[in-house]
Amino acid sequence: MVHLSFVILSVSLAVLYGLFLLFKRGRPALWVVALGGAFAATGLLEIFDYLSLARPEQLYLYKKWALIAESFLPLTWLLYSQKFARAGRSSWLQRIFLITAALVPLAAFMIPLEQFFYSPDFGEEMLLFLGDPGYFFYIAILLFLIFALVNLEVTLMSAPRTERWKIKFEVIGAGLIVAFFIVYYSQSLLYRSIDMSLAPARAMMFSIAVLLMAYSRIRRGDISGVRLSADMAYRSVVIFVLGLYFIGIALLGEGLRYFGESSQRTFFIVVAFVGCVAMIALLLSDKVKRKIKVNLHKHFYRSKYDYRQQWLDFTRGIAEARHSSELHGNILAFFCETFAVRGAVLFLRQDDASFRCVHEFEKRSAEEMLAPAVEALRKLDERDWVVDLEEESEGWGPVLAGKDAGFLVPLRSDNRIEGFVALGERINPSENLTYEDFDLMKVLARQAASAILNLRLSEELSAAREMELMGRVSAFVLHDLKNLTSNLGLVVDNAENYLDDPEFQTDMMETLRGTVGKMKGLIQRLKNLQEKSQLNRSPADLKQIATDGGRIASEKIDIEGEGVTADVDAEEIEKVVLNLVLNAREASNGKGRVRVEVGQEGGEGFIRVADQGSGMSEDFIRNRLFKPFETTKKKGFGIGLYQCRHIVEAHGGRIEVASEEGKGSTFTVWLPV
Repeated sequence: MVHLSFVILSVSLAVLYGLFLLFKRGRPALWVVALGGAFAATGLLEIFDYLSLARPEQLYLYKKWALIAESFLPLTWLLYSQKFARAGRSSWLQRIFLITAALVPLAAFMIPLEQFFYSPDFGEEMLLFLGDPGYFFYIAILLFLIFALVNLEVTLMSAPRTERWKIKFEVIGAGLIVAFFIVYYSQSLLYRSIDMSLAPARAMMFSIAVLLMAYSRIRRGDISGVRLSADMAYRSVVIFVLGLYFIGIALLGEGLRYFGESSQRTFFIVVAFVGCVAMIALLLSDKVKRKIKVNLHKHFYRSKYDYRQQWLDFTRGIAEARHSSELHGNILAFFCETFAVRGAVLFLRQDDASFRCVHEFEKRSAEEMLAPAVEALRKLDERDWVVDLEEESEGWGPVLAGKDAGFLVPLRSDNRIEGFVALGERINPSENLTYEDFDLMKVLARQAASAILNLRLSEELSAAREMELMGRVSAFVLHDLKNLTSNLGLVVDNAENYLDDPEFQTDMMETLRGTVGKMKGLIQRLKNLQEKSQLNRSPADLKQIATDGGRIASEKIDIEGEGVTADVDAEEIEKVVLNLVLNAREASNGKGRVRVEVGQEGGEGFIRVADQGSGMSEDFIRNRLFKPFETTKKKGFGIGLYQCRHIVEAHGGRIEVASEEGKGSTFTVWLPV
């Protein structure tokens, strides 16, 4: 009763789903017709197998019709698997499989049923023992169903990731039916008998599969035609070869029945393992792999290469490179993998127009350096095509070691050759390369040249930045030395008049001691050059810093305000005050005194330096004031204010400027407290 329920349910679901497809699509596509035929053959098989179990006295009558239904399974499921969700025409190999599958029903009609199977006691055991025609009949069915299952898997994996979810359950449903048949017939071939007790489970699987397919079609809709990639086609060939291997093992086991019982098992195990090793060795062979891919491209595809995948892989390889050696290696490895050659060498143009070998991949170069006068290089520079060294061997001898050279691929940029890739011998010498291979070589070469030049420019930019840093530090050092020299100059000028004064002597020693200390600190910082200032912060009084820095710079200075404590590098902030006071004194040119004010407003401390000098224009303040090497002084470096802002911003502060031409300037340093 359970078996009958599953049969009725599966057949009803299949009929309803078939009618839904016909009603939805109007004029049915070929895959819809094939699926309807597959459902019809599977449904009739379930019905007649149930009748065979329910009425064993009429076994041969119902099994005859069941056998006819089974004979249409290969053709219908194979046609459905080839046409479902795919674009493009079938290949000649697929058409051969379809024609061969169409011949299977002839065996069911022409060969007597008694030669297919027999059952001495079917009513009790529900087993049908296979005769020789039946054994080979089910081997053929199993072979075609394996091919159909491979087609479904390839269709699913070749679908775009964004659309794969739409057909996932339909492929799983169809694959469930085909896979159960494969397991069912594999058991039959292994034991040379058909176990009819599995028929209820088969009907249940049929019901579940139809529900999955109906859910996928009703809830998720259709997708556009899938075009198979070359890698997917190659993988399907590998899976199919594995299927043939296991069928061959089954045939071998059948043949061993005619040998002695004692030697069957040993001989079978040895042959099975030797055959497995031989098959793995063949499938792992680069030469065999290349031949299979070439034949697939020749007979299945208009284009030899999957350009989208090639471009993605190549750009990923050059983007992942972190230095020039890794980039060169990735480029050569991709060329070798794509065009199936044994090793490659990369030559790049040098500053003197010669070409130097910069990288070798599984191959050695005969020369490290090629002079620009080599005739072969001049020819390569004059023309924009790949050189086949087998056809043009003269003059190219110095490029590669040995006689196994293949091609020279020029790397061009802006109509100039930047280098070339020398490819080794081909893995498959019988493969004839065409314009399609050479065009892809040139496209990859131009992209490789661009990547190499970009990396070279990046390295040069990095070196230029390091030189810029050195120049900036040198300018800072020169400016600091200029200020320190100015202090020593004031001491020398005053020493002529006050050298005998004890108080002057004390001040002079303090000034000299402080200057020497600053110079030692400057030397210490030069030992560890860094782009950003390393601050030695500690709580300090801004008024005391302003007093120390202002007194060193000038005696004509008025310091006002209150003490403000801030977490700063006192030596660096003192340097800022010194710069601002020196600038104010030079701008004043003896007109009035320089005023320094210290205070606190709104949670920030400030040091304000004001003069009554010539002032600055608004345009100069906005566009030139804080830029390095911009100055209005005849003997200035133009680095002082740039350095001041750099120090203040490192403390998290800012510098504000107020100035008017002819009326003086005011610089305010704001620091967090």
